[in-house]
Order: sequence, then C-alpha cells, then structure tokens
Amino acid sequence: MAIVNRLTVDGRDYFLPDPVTGLKTQILEAIKAGGGYVNIPPLRGGPGIDILFSPGMPVTWSQIDVGEASPADEPVADGPDEFSL
Repeated sequence: MAIVNRLTVDGRDYFLPDPVTGLKTQILEAIKAGGGYVNIPPLRGGPGIDILFSPGMPVTWSQIDVGEASPADEPVADGPDEFSL
C-alpha cells in the first residue's frame, strides 16, 4: 500500500510522496511570515515548482491510498463459469 499526499493550492493539485511533515512546516512558516516561496517537490524526479504562499490563500491537504489491488479485490464476472454443466 502506498500513500500519495495531495496538496491543493488555489484550486490546483500537486501530488507528493511521503513524508510531507517538513513541507507542511515550510508552508505554514511562509504564511505566518506574511508570504514566501516554497519549493514543492515532484512526485517523481525533477526540480519541483516554487509556489508563493500568502495569508488567505486556500491550501488543503489530503491523502490517497494508491495500493495495488489484490486478487480478492478483482471483480467477479456475472453468469456461469466455463466449467459449469
């Protein structure tokens, strides 16, 4: 099971791997300081993106479970199976 964190800033979504504790702290500090840039790392390699956070900006966090489906989670086809008589 893998958890992906979704950061929504002003209506735009950014998907981040764990851990995000340090990033949450940086964003909160930027907002408390009256505004500041925070680098949002990419989900997979790359430089990320700098976002200017300021007081009053809508910011939300959520977590998404993107674990792989197990065979027990596979859908079962309706109707007789091929070995029925």
